[in-house]
Amino acid sequence: MLMKEYRICMPLTVDEYRIGQLYMISKHSCEQSGGGEGVEVVRNEPSVHPEHGPGQLTEKRIYLSSKLPSWAKALVPRFFYVTETAWNFYPYTITEYSVSFLSKFSVRIETRFENNNGDNDNVFGDTPTPAEKVSFLDIVSDPIPEKHYKTVEDLSLWQSSKTHRGPLGEGWRDNHKPIMCSYKRVQCSFEVYGFQTRTEEFIHKNIRDILLVGHRQAVAWIDEWHGLSLDDVRDYEQTMQEKTNSKVKSDLNTGPPTASRPVFSRSISVTDERSLMKMGVTTAAIPDPPPSSSVPHSPIRLHSTPE
Repeated sequence: MLMKEYRICMPLTVDEYRIGQLYMISKHSCEQSGGGEGVEVVRNEPSVHPEHGPGQLTEKRIYLSSKLPSWAKALVPRFFYVTETAWNFYPYTITEYSVSFLSKFSVRIETRFENNNGDNDNVFGDTPTPAEKVSFLDIVSDPIPEKHYKTVEDLSLWQSSKTHRGPLGEGWRDNHKPIMCSYKRVQCSFEVYGFQTRTEEFIHKNIRDILLVGHRQAVAWIDEWHGLSLDDVRDYEQTMQEKTNSKVKSDLNTGPPTASRPVFSRSISVTDERSLMKMGVTTAAIPDPPPSSSVPHSPIRLHSTPE
């Protein structure tokens, strides 16, 4: 298991970010959905936790097979999803990820939001994270994947017309008011011999990119969400959720033209079944279709081991 703590500062207050986070996640999910990939919201409802009290429980399915590197595609079926289960007890949240067919994979993210610049070394109140495991992410200067860069989201150029904040320059984290920090303790595990280190490092690299892009967008989009109430942003969330689900389901049901999809006889096309069983992967046998028929267009889903 590989654990790291990420600290991401923003020129916002914790109360402001409660609205900005919900808005950003909803809008970003919709923007990233399409072409058979994206985020399907399965449930989003109030919940009461025995330890943390009242909060919001959200379950999502994230379809993203084409975004995997080639070496990882050897381990996964053509159609698969990651399940995200999140408990929001703002300003504390817990998010867990599991894969629909691989019980040995898990990611757990604990998040705490505070009005400071990331100087709390024991924000979770149990054991301080070793300094070598702490990584500060700068939403202004740290690089992001080129495909995600947009000039309007570049915080060194950005300025809010509503709040008159920005642009952010060198050293902004030490002198900007307001200032808050998103502390994220990320634990990822992929207990498959020969793939563990590479996969866990790959997961952390992608989490880092997602955190940078998401927090940049929450700030850059402030003029769109600033002034909304919690009820307002929940209404927006519901609208975007319906739109996103519609896009994902439409793409999954339609799928690409049959001719572009080769016939396959089982869900995992690389690595023999005996090796997969040792790795904890459950395969589903899929018979070859008759010559006159075509491959079904609906997604193939494998049963997963209960969390």
